[in-house]
Amino acid sequence: MGEERFGEFVLVRRHGHVAELVLDRPKAMNAVSTEMARSLTSACAALSADRDARVVVLTSSHERAFCVGADLKERNSFTDADLMRQRPVTRGSYTGVLELPMPTIAAVHGFALGGGFELALSCDLIVADGTAVVGLPEVSVGVIPGGGGTQLLPRRVGAARAAELIFSARRVEAAEAAELGLVDRLVEPGRDREEALALAERIAGNSPVGLRAAKRALRLGQGLDLRAGLEVEDAAWRSVAFSGDRAEGVAAFNEKRKPQWPGE
Repeated sequence: MGEERFGEFVLVRRHGHVAELVLDRPKAMNAVSTEMARSLTSACAALSADRDARVVVLTSSHERAFCVGADLKERNSFTDADLMRQRPVTRGSYTGVLELPMPTIAAVHGFALGGGFELALSCDLIVADGTAVVGLPEVSVGVIPGGGGTQLLPRRVGAARAAELIFSARRVEAAEAAELGLVDRLVEPGRDREEALALAERIAGNSPVGLRAAKRALRLGQGLDLRAGLEVEDAAWRSVAFSGDRAEGVAAFNEKRKPQWPGE
């Protein structure tokens, strides 16, 4: 299992074809500082270019928190100009996770608040344990969700439910979060990482070309009418129809063996 560090606060661990992207600023409950945001952006750029990474699992090194959002202690010292300079840096980190081309899974325990929940929402799937507490409390400190929350949450749970959660700024505990669809799989306390990695391993057994194309079709088709969405799907199908992975998948099926994906 190889490891690569990006700055002081972000770590990438390799588990075969699964890459674990670790938020590693435990002294601040993974609060996203300017430096941490830059590191996360760099790590995501490296993973995006890595053809060997078939699935990414976003995890936390802190025992009681996934991520508590923006580093408000750092921001307390900012001038207005400082805040404006920071904006593209922090935005880039959320976009980096959102635009990873392979399937992504967030493993959430403890607090996932504000930008922390937005990092999880930027993933395709969220596995949460029984200790999870999620929410977008930004309006309670005079701002709005700025890491994609106002756009990603309604796509997940619908406009009215997203409005209630964002306007009230309330925290939602694990059981209700699962009931409302804020997380996708609820597991026993302490098992979020293990379960997310197991799910990632299962997904990683499939064609990397197929996985990336399926994600592209899912993402690009969101919000389109059915006819336009089917055109997006057709374009994604055409991009894989003559790939080495498709040829290997068909051959392996007929030869009753496990595919050896070329990944191209």
